[in-house]
Amino acid sequence: MWLTRRSMVAGLALLCCLLWGSSYPAIKGGYELFGLVASDLPGKLVFAGWRFAGAGLMVLLLARLLGKRLGGQGRLGAFQLTVLGLAQTTLQYVFFYLGLAYTTGVKGAIMNATATFFSVLIAHWVYHNDRLTHAKSWGCLIGFAGVMVVNLRGGADGLLGGFSWMGEGSVVLAAFILAASSIYGKQLSRQMDPMVMTGWQLLIGGLALLLLGWLTGGELHRSSPLAWGLLVYLALLSAVAFSLWSLLLKHNRVSQVTIYNFTVPVFGAALSALFLGEQLLDWHYLAALILVCLGIWLVTRESRRA
Repeated sequence: MWLTRRSMVAGLALLCCLLWGSSYPAIKGGYELFGLVASDLPGKLVFAGWRFAGAGLMVLLLARLLGKRLGGQGRLGAFQLTVLGLAQTTLQYVFFYLGLAYTTGVKGAIMNATATFFSVLIAHWVYHNDRLTHAKSWGCLIGFAGVMVVNLRGGADGLLGGFSWMGEGSVVLAAFILAASSIYGKQLSRQMDPMVMTGWQLLIGGLALLLLGWLTGGELHRSSPLAWGLLVYLALLSAVAFSLWSLLLKHNRVSQVTIYNFTVPVFGAALSALFLGEQLLDWHYLAALILVCLGIWLVTRESRRA
C-alpha cells in the first residue's frame, strides 16, 4: 500500500510537522490582524474556537467522504468524546493561546515540545509494556535541559529570568494537558475510528472555546480578508495534519511515524524567525533547540527498536 512506503511515510509525516510548526507564527500573526492584545483572553478563545470548530467540521466531512460512519458511539462514547474534546482541545488551548500571547513563537515552539517527554513519563505509569528505559530517561533529561537553557538569562532577573508563569509556564502546562489527553485518546481510538474521534473532539472542543469566549465578552475586534484567510489556514492545517497523521498511524508502526516529531520545534522556531522577525540565532535558543530535538529523537528511536 502506498501509505506504507518509507518515502511516503517520511514525506507525509514531515508535511504534518511542517503544518503544526507553521501554527506558531500563524497564531501570533492572527493576534495582530484581529487586534487581540496580550490581556484579551476572551478574544483569543473566540479566535481558537473558530479555528478548531472549523477544523473538526473539515475532518468529519473528509471522514464521511471516505465512507466512515460518524455516529453510533452511544451515550458512553458521546460522553468520552466530550471529555476528550474538553481536555485535548478546550483546556489545552486555553493555556496554549494564553502562553503564546506572553512569549515568542520561537520559545513557544521549543517549550511546547515538552509534550513528547510528558507522554513518555505518563505512559510509564499507564502501560506495563511502555516503561522508561535508559534511552528514554536520557531523552527526557536532555529535552528538559533544553527547556531550561532556552530560559537562561542571569543578571538581576535571576538564572531563569527568561521564564514567566503566564507565558512559558502556560505553554508547558498546555503541553502536559496534551500529553495526558493524548493517552486518553489512544485508549478511545481502540473502540472508534481515529479520524472520526479526532473530528468530533476538535468540533466539541472548538464549540466549547467559542462559548467560553463569548460568555466572557470575547470578540474579534478587527477583520479583513487576510485575517479570515489566516484563520481558515489554521483550521485547514489542523484538519489536514490530524487526518494524515491518523492515517499514517493506522497503516504503520507508531514509532515509524512519531520519529519525525522532533522536526516540529525546528519548523516552529524557524518559521517564527522568518515570518515574525524573531531572534533565533542566540546561543541559548540554538542550544535549546538542539537539546530538545535530540531528546525527542532518543525517546522515539527507542520505541522503534522494541
